[in-house]
Order: sequence, then structure tokens, then C-alpha cells
Amino acid sequence: MLLGLNGGTLLKRTLLSYQEKIKAEASRRFVKDADAIWDRVALCIQRSAKEVLGISRGGRGRIRGAWWWNDEVKEKIKEKQNAYAAISNSTSEEERGVWEAKYKAAKQLPKKAITIVKNNSYERLYQRLENKEGEKDVLARVREKRTRGLGNVRCIKGEDGQVLGEETKIRERW
Repeated sequence: MLLGLNGGTLLKRTLLSYQEKIKAEASRRFVKDADAIWDRVALCIQRSAKEVLGISRGGRGRIRGAWWWNDEVKEKIKEKQNAYAAISNSTSEEERGVWEAKYKAAKQLPKKAITIVKNNSYERLYQRLENKEGEKDVLARVREKRTRGLGNVRCIKGEDGQVLGEETKIRERW
């Protein structure tokens, strides 16, 4: 039996092993302070997860520098991929040679398109930064991205379902 976990799969015996390690480690000592209990439980869960599940290498979920990406670049890359797929699916050597020549030419198209699109995008950005309004817009985006982390909660819902935006009310709710 497989159980889903963050988009992956986890064998039942692995899950049971994980649960057993947490139970064993959690039952070692009893502390009366709530903060100490919370810290111990968090460490216990993290340690057990590392032992049973391992540590992923991580990786970047998306391409960071792709703000300049557009349909033209996407189209050129699709052409290159189609040419490569045709090489893989070709049956005769003659057909394969034709597709390899097309692929060699198609490999250069995305590089050129990316260079042109990137240069145009940076040029537009530099023009926007020359005036005060564009500079304010870019700085506002940077500030907005900084506040996206969970450590910077700007608003939460209160018990009555109303959104709380003031820092004092948020702290009271927590």
C-alpha cells in the first residue's frame, strides 16, 4: 500500500517506521514547560524525518531569471524539441541524417531568440528605472516579494473570520 506525501509516495512500512521513531523519542523524557515540549517535539519530528525519509537535494522549483520569457522563445524551444523527437523516432539512417541537420539548425534558434528577448526586456527595464515612477514600481515589487515568506505574516483571520492587519491584533490572536 502506498500513501502520498508531498507529491511523492511513501511505503506503509516506512510510515510505520517514522511513527515508531517519533513515539520512541517522544516518550524518553517528560518536561512540564510548554515551550520546551514544543521544541523537543519539533526536533524529534525533524530528526525522525531525516533518518527515515532522508534529505532531498532540493533544487529550484522554477527558473528564476525567466521574467523576460515570452511566447516567441517558447515556440523556438518547442521547434527544437520536436526536431530532437523526430531524430529519436526516425527509422532509417537517411531520415535520421535529415533530422539531425534540421536539429542542428533548430538548436541555434532558441539561443538567438533568448538573446534578443532578454536584451529588449532589459532595455525596457532600464528605461522604466530612469524615471521616478518606474523606480518606485520596481522597489514596490521587491518589497512585496520579501513579505511573501511565512516569517512575515502581514494579516491573519480572527476568531470571528475578520481579517486582522494590525500587528498588535495579530500578536494577540497568536
